Amino acid sequence: MNALAINASPHKDRGNTATILEPFLGGMVEAGVEVEVLYTKDLHINPCEGEWGCQFVTPGACIQDDDMAPLLTKLADADIWVLATPVHMDGMAAPLKNVLDRSVPLATPFFEIREGRTCHPSRDHVKPGPLVLVSTCGFWEMETFDPLVSHVQAVSRNTNKAFAGALLRPHAAVLQAMMSAGGPVDDIRAAAEEAGRQLVREGRIARDTLSTVSRPLIPWDVFVERVNYGLAQGGASPPA
Repeated sequence: MNALAINASPHKDRGNTATILEPFLGGMVEAGVEVEVLYTKDLHINPCEGEWGCQFVTPGACIQDDDMAPLLTKLADADIWVLATPVHMDGMAAPLKNVLDRSVPLATPFFEIREGRTCHPSRDHVKPGPLVLVSTCGFWEMETFDPLVSHVQAVSRNTNKAFAGALLRPHAAVLQAMMSAGGPVDDIRAAAEEAGRQLVREGRIARDTLSTVSRPLIPWDVFVERVNYGLAQGGASPPA
């Protein structure tokens, strides 16, 4: 079994998103999955032109000659998709949306009714399997992730993937700071790792495990006070 993880953080493996993604993938590897991580920052992928040649002229292949061609092959071959992104403005980072727009060649132009909706069937060479979301944000509230989760659930339906859950880490910069200070946050990364094992061994991630990944670190009012004080002093949050 193999998994393809796409990390849309502009800070790659140094960002808050990687703080949750890396242990999650580590748990998957421990459970026997071969994992490949790609960073959108390393990829040259043009926006979709919307001319639909991938459906009717060169079925399954895009006319654009860029890094999306090998990525389409990797997506089709992957048993598990992991989409990782910070939330900068009420949704996924733009490079990840660009990747998803350019994944249209993996579907046929025909329609079928699936779960009460019209959808495009996947091409025969595209493997079915689960899709997992990993995301971090700077805001305190879990509601920050609602637009993103809804979007990725729709992507799962449209790509005929089983949405297997979301590892969500609000006020992620606080997590980075507490990790650096040796604070009591080891359970969060341990839960992310356990989520990877659970996904592979049980086909699902326990709700309690996801809740631990997302648990509050400090009270809301303390968070606002400390962040504002740090910014007023010329400080900066860790990268997303």
